[in-house]
Amino acid sequence: MSSPAAQRLGVVPSVFAVQHLPQATFPEDDDWIALVRAPEGLTVVRETWPTGSGDRWIGLYGEAQGLNVSGTLAAVVGPLADAAITVFVASTFHADLVLVPEPRIEEAVAVLEQAGHRVDTKHLRRADV
Repeated sequence: MSSPAAQRLGVVPSVFAVQHLPQATFPEDDDWIALVRAPEGLTVVRETWPTGSGDRWIGLYGEAQGLNVSGTLAAVVGPLADAAITVFVASTFHADLVLVPEPRIEEAVAVLEQAGHRVDTKHLRRADV
């Protein structure tokens, strides 16, 4: 197995909401990005409007690493944890979608760049900060 070096991450052009549905086994609609079912209920990640109320999350997504590379997620969330930036992660077969609270996205980008990662911010809107 190889270990992760500095990663190339990009800000995802969508804004996300994370919901907890304690009594649900599946959402009533198809407007979701990720689902996790656990004993305490269903967690749903979905796109939300660029404006609106509630907790909003901005996503960072890396280059495909696959399942045979250890430490890729730790290399990203470790520096964010050290900076006390909360994350929510949805993993795919190829890479991880790391969500950070919208008000802290610029700080998260700076922390990740200081840790040696490259972050493409072309999709970061002024409204995201």
